[in-house]
Amino acid sequence: MSPMPSATSNAPSSESPTAAESGLGLRELKKLRTRQAIREAAHRLIDDRGYDNTTIEQIAAAAEVSPSTVFRYFPSKEHIVLTDDYATSSIEFLRARPADEPPLVALREAMTAMVRALSEELGEEYRWRRKLVREVPAVRALMRENQDRMVAAASGVLAERTGRPETDLELRVLVGAVTGSLHQVLWGDHSQEATLPEMIERALAVLERGLTL
Repeated sequence: MSPMPSATSNAPSSESPTAAESGLGLRELKKLRTRQAIREAAHRLIDDRGYDNTTIEQIAAAAEVSPSTVFRYFPSKEHIVLTDDYATSSIEFLRARPADEPPLVALREAMTAMVRALSEELGEEYRWRRKLVREVPAVRALMRENQDRMVAAASGVLAERTGRPETDLELRVLVGAVTGSLHQVLWGDHSQEATLPEMIERALAVLERGLTL
């Protein structure tokens, strides 16, 4: 599952104040706002100058922080654009599924629950990320790395549930098929025919009926 797909002053952040700031202490709140400021600055500069012409130094100056602060929050410019927040959320949803639920059902329910929970945030910001995934090789490469990590994390959760080893071929094929379906919905070259939750349910229905058309 590739992370969904965070930030511009004109686009919603994946860490909106109303959702993410609730219950945080002052230190955590300051970190969150610094993270948001960096993302917003990056989004604004990339829109104005293009991805390749935007530097970490420029992002830092626009966010009124030092370059070292940017790197403390994000390992690279690609990570500012494409984080694994959503992948982390989907793993949490997967862990919360009933222990006796079949793996494919658990994965389907976890994915759709995650997308429903975040659907209000998947507007302009998501479209911006999707555009960069298609246009920028470095961002696309990070997306694929995130997808590999997602397969490994989901395989670990399902290994605990099924008693199979994490390296079990059938287990990883199942997870790979499901995460590949999510990838096609979120990042694939297609027109958005319905809402993201509806498209994910449709994609996973193809797997459940045995990959028949």
